[in-house]
Formats: sequence, structure tokens, C-alpha cells
Amino acid sequence: MNMPSAPQVVLSPEREGSLVTIGHVSYLLHTIVAVTAVLPGTQASILLLLVAFILDLVKKGEAQGTWQESHFSWRIRSVVWAAVLYTVTIPLWLLLIAPGWIAWALISIWFLYRVVRGWMNLNNRKAMP
Repeated sequence: MNMPSAPQVVLSPEREGSLVTIGHVSYLLHTIVAVTAVLPGTQASILLLLVAFILDLVKKGEAQGTWQESHFSWRIRSVVWAAVLYTVTIPLWLLLIAPGWIAWALISIWFLYRVVRGWMNLNNRKAMP
């Protein structure tokens, strides 16, 4: 049985375009952090991730009821889960360097996957799960 979808708020083209631009900026910042986390010897500043995270938190309310709201939630959840996973796996660095490096590499790849998937859906004007 198909459930009826919730009514979507329709924004002015300017407002929708502004939110899409914010989404692109946020996904770009997330991508820089995610790619540099995967590449050995490179690390983007955590500041970039914090800027994107705060931007998403502040602007999420403006997208309420639209297809873009799911992108704000997706990015926020991605950062929170990555932070939790990185924190939980810190003890692996104490055992030996290799287990910690492997765990953090896997977390970074997962984070990069979420960023790419979200950005592709934003470009296709599709909501996130």
C-alpha cells in the first residue's frame, strides 16, 4: 500500500536557488575534508567541517518542509556519526597504529560515500532518505 507523501512547501525560485547554493557549498566543504582524510599525508582543517556543520544547523529551518530539508539532515547526521565513530575508535590507535589507521580510513571512505551520494541527489533535485 502506498503511503501518501507529505505536502512539500514550495519556495520562490530565488529562495530555492539560495538553499541549493548553500547545499553545494556545504557538500564542497564536506568533500574537501573527506578526500583529504582518505589521502595519506593530507588533512584539511577541522574548521572547514565545523563551518559546513554550523551552516547546515543554521539554515536547516529555512528548508523545512521542502525536498532540501532531507539534505540538511543528511549532512548533519553524517558529521555526527563520523565524529562518534572517530571517537569510539581512538583506542585502536593505542593498540598499534595500523588498527587505528584502518578504522579511520574506513570511516573516511564511508563519509566520502555519503557526501558524494548526497551531492549527486542534490544535483538531481532528489530528497535524501
